[in-house]
Amino acid sequence: MSLSDMKGSMHFWHSTGGPLLYAHRGASRECPENTLPAFERALELGADVIELDVHPTRDGVFVVSHDATAARVAGVARALSDASWAEVSGWDAGAGFVDPHGARPFAGAGVRFARFDEVLARFQDVAVNVDVKDARPRDLERLLAIVREAKAESRVLLTSFSYRVLSRLRTLGYSGAIGLSQLDVVRLVFSPGLFDRLFPYGGVRAQIPTRSGPVDLTAPRLFAKCKRLAIGVDYWVVNEPEIAAALLEHGADGIITDDPRAIAEVFRSSPRTAAWRARHP
Repeated sequence: MSLSDMKGSMHFWHSTGGPLLYAHRGASRECPENTLPAFERALELGADVIELDVHPTRDGVFVVSHDATAARVAGVARALSDASWAEVSGWDAGAGFVDPHGARPFAGAGVRFARFDEVLARFQDVAVNVDVKDARPRDLERLLAIVREAKAESRVLLTSFSYRVLSRLRTLGYSGAIGLSQLDVVRLVFSPGLFDRLFPYGGVRAQIPTRSGPVDLTAPRLFAKCKRLAIGVDYWVVNEPEIAAALLEHGADGIITDDPRAIAEVFRSSPRTAAWRARHP
């Protein structure tokens, strides 16, 4: 069943057999992060989900970018929120990419910042994990409008570190999948089961590192609790094949990686990834 067939029914994260392979900012080890070439390469390598970040411009266009400014990736010390889309579209999104040899093969090659609506249109049958940075209520309304206009609610997972942002998205009536905030994860780790039953979580995925300070986030107790609550556990950012293999064996529901080429090799051999191999023969 294609993602387009799921519209109006169950969303991708409930209907797709895991574990899932997420491409963090696309295939960002091989191409400039958060760009169309990075997403295209990630899908070629076997990613189930493309993970990206969004920021609104001054004129309300959601740009795919991790940073609030273009300094690191384009060498432009300008906040996206202070620039118009006309300005941002002219910046070189490949300028900051450095390959393993120290070269900059994409500088001046015409790689541009992508619009979020452009990504949804280009990859119409692909699941997308959107990390929503801190945004104003009217920006969040526009973000949801973009997803709805693309008829993409069944395949777009909205996540954020911010509890306020995710609460607002729920209040606005988003019908697709929503992740857990940083505050939700703290509660997930430390709160008693009775509290969880009285005050249900509003999200379906916990996207976490393997550790947070002294706290081991791979503990069996956490996995058991998430399973009871029907919350998937995705680990970021995992680029080492041996760590990915151990997490899959341990029960991870997803691996978020900069290097889908390397981690896809793990998925090809793990006893837990038969569903992934069926999707990517």
